[in-house]
Amino acid sequence: MQSSRTLPLPAVLLTAFLLLPSLLSADVVELRGGSRLVGKITRIDGGNVVLATDFAGTVTLKQSEVTAISTDAPVAVRFANGTRVDGVVSSPGAGRVRVANAEGEFTSDVGKVAASWAAGGKDPAVAALERGWTYEASTDINGKNGNKDQLGTSASVRAVLKGATDTLQFFTAYDRQVTDDEKSADQFKAGVDYQINFTGKFSWYVRDEGGFDRIKDIDLYNVAATGMGYDMIKAPKHLLTGRFGLSFRYEGYRNPATIDVKSAGLDFGFSHRLELANSVLVNRLTVVPTFEDFSNYRAMHESFYELPLANPNWKLRLGLANDYNSEPGLGVQKMDTSYFTRLVLNWR
Repeated sequence: MQSSRTLPLPAVLLTAFLLLPSLLSADVVELRGGSRLVGKITRIDGGNVVLATDFAGTVTLKQSEVTAISTDAPVAVRFANGTRVDGVVSSPGAGRVRVANAEGEFTSDVGKVAASWAAGGKDPAVAALERGWTYEASTDINGKNGNKDQLGTSASVRAVLKGATDTLQFFTAYDRQVTDDEKSADQFKAGVDYQINFTGKFSWYVRDEGGFDRIKDIDLYNVAATGMGYDMIKAPKHLLTGRFGLSFRYEGYRNPATIDVKSAGLDFGFSHRLELANSVLVNRLTVVPTFEDFSNYRAMHESFYELPLANPNWKLRLGLANDYNSEPGLGVQKMDTSYFTRLVLNWR
């Protein structure tokens, strides 16, 4: 027969004393049916209340099921009529909320809470409409000594101005490889890309890219294009966009025996970005055929997998790139494939 054991009164008081601060510093959400959840409200948005708990992690609750909300510290609350109040939230009655601060209080229905975020912070709806610059710089250096001497360097820079409905990108990159004192890669490119979503998943774009590729005998190339885009997948962490438009392609060759390309044509493109738990997968593809000869086209492809380092601004990028020219210069192969491991720095 087992005997039950009762904690002595001092132990009970000590346990209650240790738990009291966590209970007093918790937010409380009450639901229809009488359920009462304790944790930390991280945000209210889109008809949901997001609560971080110790027992079940982050929980998303339908706001329509919430009857009472209380917080232990001031938060920012925006109501359906646009009124914003920063203060401590409490519930004066079922289905009601009160936000109070030193200047007074504001009371309304729980269902009329449009959003909530950290006190003193910027309204997420306003922040989403603001444009902001982000920057990226990457580099890698590889070498080899022995039977063959090899040294390769590459660097790229990208600046992105992103708004609620449009994105403007400037980019440039240079790749140079030397094997046994002979260049095996000597390529430079720079360009600009602008896209604006004018309705739903539809957008229009304009882009221009130019540069040289001396190993492929291209003294100067330029591709200018404009057209329509469509987001086949459009989620916060998953985006797949297809493009179709018109282009003008120019390729001037150093070898006079190779005929330069000067022709209008089509522009096809796909861009894919998938954000995983702690990494990012990116795929890009463009194909530019000419009207004069559809079998004469240039295809550029890049895929990479990006992992964060200890400092979140620094990333490690592993990937490959393909450059295919269906009608290259004399004595030049159609396809170039490169594999890379790059150190990437992101900042705002």
